[in-house]
Order: sequence, then structure tokens, then C-alpha cells
Amino acid sequence: MTVTKLISASALVLIGALAHAGEKDTLTVEGQAMTTRVAAQAHTPNLDEVFSGWIFRTDETQALQMDDFENPGFVFVDKGIDLYAKADGSEGKSCASCHENVEDFAGLRASMPRVVDGEVVTMENMVNDCRTERMGAEAWKWSSSDMTAITALIGLQSRGMPVNVKFDGDAAAQWEKGKELYYTRVGQLDMSCSNCHEDNYGNMIRADHLSQGQTNGFPTYRLKNAKLNSIHGRFKGCMKNIRATPYKEGGEEFKALELYLASRGNGLTVETPSVRN
Repeated sequence: MTVTKLISASALVLIGALAHAGEKDTLTVEGQAMTTRVAAQAHTPNLDEVFSGWIFRTDETQALQMDDFENPGFVFVDKGIDLYAKADGSEGKSCASCHENVEDFAGLRASMPRVVDGEVVTMENMVNDCRTERMGAEAWKWSSSDMTAITALIGLQSRGMPVNVKFDGDAAAQWEKGKELYYTRVGQLDMSCSNCHEDNYGNMIRADHLSQGQTNGFPTYRLKNAKLNSIHGRFKGCMKNIRATPYKEGGEEFKALELYLASRGNGLTVETPSVRN
């Protein structure tokens, strides 16, 4: 038996293809309709359709995201509101000192990450650049509760807008790097991102219903750990699950992978903060 067959039959206990839990459901949040499935674009030839992770969740989990009062991620959005107005650092400035209205960030999350001068720039990069260069404050850790709270607040301003991440032109080299990482097998289980999220989405892996691994809802509240999770934090968790040594959060590998994955979700709407298992 090959390694791949052994993993499929034994280690992962993949159960045959199931109907998507919410394939007939429509995600509407506070009266705003979201796009949870779109036709795949030319740069994702191995998919016919692109699905939001919301589709693969149970009815109960789906319902949490449909009501801002019930969505536990909004506890952290509220924290983000406080942080946005709080002065910090040697310059005595807050986010609001320069960006008075957080609503002005509408559309930003939908276009992130982006490539500037050959480097991938993420939401976290932008936040920390403002903190260190303009506020004279210390940079936040990539997946800290402060960072996920503020990126959730900023991301919320784009909720309902279609993801439209640029991946050609100046971004092409980093996009190709991310694509290579997506399809490269690593770890003791000899698996790639694509083995779960492209080859087996819609199947069960033990107690979890595999999604396509789309990033349009991040930072996302996970019921498993009762907090907001960053995209790179989730990458790290996936690599640990396949017994691989994770790349560094905020490192070039994860940023390139984030760019590639974000482009795979073009056309879906921003769901920040989403709720997942």
C-alpha cells in the first residue's frame, strides 16, 4: 500500500464524499447577503466552484455567524474598538489620531494581501508599521489578541465586499511561490495543503468537515479554542496536524501562501469575523 493510500485509509479516516452541510443555505448577516459560492477562475483550474468555509459548518455554527449579537467574535471586535482609540507609544498617538473614522478602511481587507516592491504586505504588516513608524509603539505579535482584535475591526469594514486580490504583474513571483508551497508535501504524514483542501474538501477527516481552506473570513473565531485566529496561526496549526515543522508566522513563506490562498477566494465576500469549528 502506498503512503498516500495508507494515510487515506488509516491515519486520516476519510469518510466518503458528503453533501456540503449548508450547500442550499444562504448566508445573510444583519440583512446583508454574502456570496458563499462562485465559479472558479482560470487560476484555480482544479476547482469547478469556490466555496466559503461557512458552507461546511453545522447549522448551529452557521447560525452564530448570521447574528452579530450571537457571534462570539464580536467580543474581540469590541476590544479592537478600544485599542483603536487608545494612545500608545512615544508619540502619544492612537490609530484614530491619523485614521479618525475606521469606516474609511472599507475595501482594504478585500484587497489584502498585496505586493509592494516585491514583498507581500499583509494587514498585520500595515498595523505594525503604523505602530512602530508613526506611534513609536512596540510591534504586536502576529497572532496576539491585540493584533487579531484590530485586524478584525478593520476587516469588518469590508464585510460583504468581494475579495479581489491582485496576483499578476508585480505580484506574480510571490504568488508562484505561494502556489508551490500549497502543493508541496511536507511533514511525517507527507501531505500538502491541496491534499485536504483541494482533493478532499467536503469529506470528513475524523470529526471535521473539510473545507477548501478559504481565507475570506479571517481573523476567524474558532469554537475549538474560543478566540480569534489569524491566517498564519491557522497555517501553523495545519502544519502541526501533519507533523511538519511550521514556518514562522509573519515569515516570507506564510505571507506568500496567504497571497496565493487569498487569490483562490476571489469573488467570495469578506465575512470577517467568521465563526468556524
